[in-house]
Parts: sequence; structure tokens; C-alpha cells
Amino acid sequence: MEGTLTHKILSRKAGRAVSPGEIIVVDVDLAYAHDGTAPLAIKVMEESRTLMKVADPEKVALVIDHASPPPTVAAATVHRQMREFARRFGVKLFDVGEGICHQVIPESGLVKPGMVVLGADSHTVTLGAFTAFATGVGSTDIAVAFATGKTWLKVPDTVKVELQGTLEEPLMGKDVILKLIGEVTASGLTYKAVEFVGEGVRTISVASRMTISNMTVEAGAKAGIFPTDGKLISWYEERFGYSPKPIQPEDNASYEEELNLNLSNLEPQVAAPPNVDNVHPVSEVEGVEVDQVFIGSCTNGRFEDFLMAAKILKRGRVRQGVRCVAIPASRRVYIDLIRSGIAEMLANAGCVLAHSTCGPCIGAHLGLLAEGEVAVSTTNRNFTGRMGHKDSKVYLVSPATAAASAITGRLTDPREFIGGG
Repeated sequence: MEGTLTHKILSRKAGRAVSPGEIIVVDVDLAYAHDGTAPLAIKVMEESRTLMKVADPEKVALVIDHASPPPTVAAATVHRQMREFARRFGVKLFDVGEGICHQVIPESGLVKPGMVVLGADSHTVTLGAFTAFATGVGSTDIAVAFATGKTWLKVPDTVKVELQGTLEEPLMGKDVILKLIGEVTASGLTYKAVEFVGEGVRTISVASRMTISNMTVEAGAKAGIFPTDGKLISWYEERFGYSPKPIQPEDNASYEEELNLNLSNLEPQVAAPPNVDNVHPVSEVEGVEVDQVFIGSCTNGRFEDFLMAAKILKRGRVRQGVRCVAIPASRRVYIDLIRSGIAEMLANAGCVLAHSTCGPCIGAHLGLLAEGEVAVSTTNRNFTGRMGHKDSKVYLVSPATAAASAITGRLTDPREFIGGG
């Protein structure tokens, strides 16, 4: 793995060259948890004689996003506990409505290239889009990271994914990662660090890189990392006036495995229930009747996702009998949608716009499915019962495919509305 992004980041943190399979202890640059995982972490800390402390409040964050606003008294109690913990130790708290953890962390400037980031949520891998070694851990491990500022990990093998060609509308990052998962299967990258390189990377926005990194864990990956290129540097400069030092893999970097994916001939992809790796081109599954469409989540709740949906919904409106729920991943995204007029356009097209929350994605609130209902969703998992009744079905798609399906009331190729096809 010498010369890879993973090797460079972990070797720098360890203070020496590291090797796959080696157990190392490193400083954690950022650790965070949400209302689904923070309570157990706090409990572990409270029950320990040595862990009830925070090593560095600047490197810890809590986010209320899963049951937000609280749909139950139990959830409200958890939120109060998190607020009290944040006040006691002076850590950053993103409260109700501020956004989903994997969105608000980067848009607040808390993650930078070269960091080691832990989150008590499997989709912490999202932050690999920012050239960080970001990975999900359990609540006990996050408690230790809060208290000590350190973590242990086994150095993963590294897989190279060479992206070739150009990603053009209405194809999106979601189609890229679904295609990859379909090829390698849900366990094909277990405990691997996946690095995306090649000429195709330059055609992929930072938002779409987040989508791709987000779902690497659905193939079992420990991390999904993009290099620091001009596009990412511009992203930081425009938002924070900060120019990160580029981190790129060496030309002769050593990988355990190398995969290739051509973006130019990619078709819109669909993950059919009940598994994320049950992936097909939309042409093989189109026509399935739909009860609900969901556009949002930490996977696809960014501005570009709603912009794409709006481009398609300008050509029609949500079909009668279909529910279309649209949830921005953060308050900042919501405000941008309002300022741009996209929020009004989506509402006029028949969408239900809601505040930032993970509710529909995890089947907690704001969009549960009844028995036998079918959802087309931009989320990251379609397991049995994921979004409601155990006999409901979830098809995972891009925002473009979701919007097209909302118009027709059936799974639909978005190229019928934009970009040809």
C-alpha cells in the first residue's frame, strides 16, 4: 500500500511507515456522534472512572439528526442529555434542524485533508471525499476517542478504483457507486480502504464525491477516499478561504487490487430490494409502480441533488397518488434552495419539503411505508423493513431517477426528461 492516500495519511499520524494488517494507535483529529449513538457513548463514559472527560473539546462534536425534532418523549430525553453533555464539556452541538451529521461537519469546516476522523455512524466514510481517513466506529470506541483523543485501528489493505471517461447529466455520483457495489457485492470490499483516482475524478463534483464515499461502506469498506485536486481546493477556498495542501497518491502506489469503471458509458442504476448489491440498469426494472419518492439523506440531500431533481420536475409534476418527500441535508442547503427558488419550484411540483433529518431513511418518522408500499429513494440502504413495514420495498436511485419516477408514478429512466436516452 506504499504511496497510497491511506498509507500517507496513516503513516503521518503514526509517525512512521505503516503496513496492512498492523494494529496502530493514532491521534483522532475529529470524533462525532448523533442522537442514535451518543447516548451509549455518554453512558460508557459515565460508568467509567477514567473516561468521563473530553481530551479536546475542539475535536468533538454532537449532532441531533436522527429523530429530529423528537417524535417521542424518549427521543426528547436523549436530546436533552446531549445538550447537557455539550454544555458540560464545551463541545460543539448541532441541534435540531441544523442538519445531518455527515453534511454539517464538512460544511462547517471541521474536516480537512489528511485528518483521521471517527464517527459513531457507519456513513462517516462520507468524509473521505475530503481526503480524510474517515470511518465509522461503535459507541464505546467513540467514547474512548472523546476521552483520550486517540483510537486504535488495523491498517486496511487498499483498493484502487480507476474512474475513466466523463460523468454527464443526468448521471450522478449515485449511479457510479451503485454500479461499483453491484460489481463487487456487499461484502466485496470488507475492511478495505477504497481510493478513487483517474481522469474521471475531475468530472465529479465534491457533492457527488460525498455520495460515492458515503456508500463505499455498503460494500464493506473501511474508508472511501478521493485525492485533493483542484476541484476540492476550490471548494475550500470558496467557503473558508483556506487552500489545503494537496494529497495525491504516488504514480507507483501499491494497491492490493485495481478496478476500472468507465463513466462515459454508464447507465442510470437501481438497487432493487432487498439488498444494496442487487443492482440493475434502470432499463431492467423500469415500470415498477411507486407509492413514495424520497429525495434527501446524507447520501443525496445536497444542493446539486435538488437542482437535478428540479431540472426534471420542471418538465412535469408529481403524479397524483404518489408522495414525494424532499429533505435537504442541512439548514444551509435548505436556505440555498429557498434563495435559488428551487424550494418553491419543488413545492409547486407537488413535493413535500421538510427540515433536515434522517427520519425517512431509517424508518423513524416523516415518511414511513405501509404494508406492500413501494418507495424509490435516494438513501443508502434498502433492507427489509428499512423505511417502514417489513413487507414494503425500497429501490435505491439517484435524485434524477427519483424525480423522473415521481412524475410518471413508476420507476423511470431520467434520460426521458433530460440528456437524451
